[in-house]
Amino acid sequence: MVFDIYSSSHGFYSNKKEALDLASASFLGEIKEGRVWYSIYEILYLLDLKKAQVINNKDKKLSFSDLIKKADKSTYLVFRELRNKGNILKEGLKFGADFRVYSKGTKPGKAHAKYLLHVVEGKSKLNMKDFCAKTRVAHSTNKILLLAIVDSEHDISYYEVNWKNKN
Repeated sequence: MVFDIYSSSHGFYSNKKEALDLASASFLGEIKEGRVWYSIYEILYLLDLKKAQVINNKDKKLSFSDLIKKADKSTYLVFRELRNKGNILKEGLKFGADFRVYSKGTKPGKAHAKYLLHVVEGKSKLNMKDFCAKTRVAHSTNKILLLAIVDSEHDISYYEVNWKNKN
């Protein structure tokens, strides 16, 4: 089953029954007013799985190669790996993170995310103030900070960071 996703100035969406069924079953996309709205990473994932095709407002089909240019490749690799392991990833912007990660078997809306995920390129440096701030936000929202370090060969290492009180 391949369904159409449309690209508009407001984002990516589909109103197809297959998209609504998939969103309900697997939490890919967010259902609002009879449409499923997708993040760029969800779109890439669906294209990767060959479950959807993306059509722009000029009826041109957009390829994976066209769309990966609009995203961060390392972030997509992390999204794909964690999603393939059964986790559900949702946007983490309001927490200052790349994603909120719901562990396998946990449903968004029914339970809280376990992790706030930050993707870091292997060569980049993590500022200590930013690192402390990210850890503090995770702790104050009852989540664990999860760092995904992507090296130059696209291997991914994960580190859980927990806040510990001195008491």
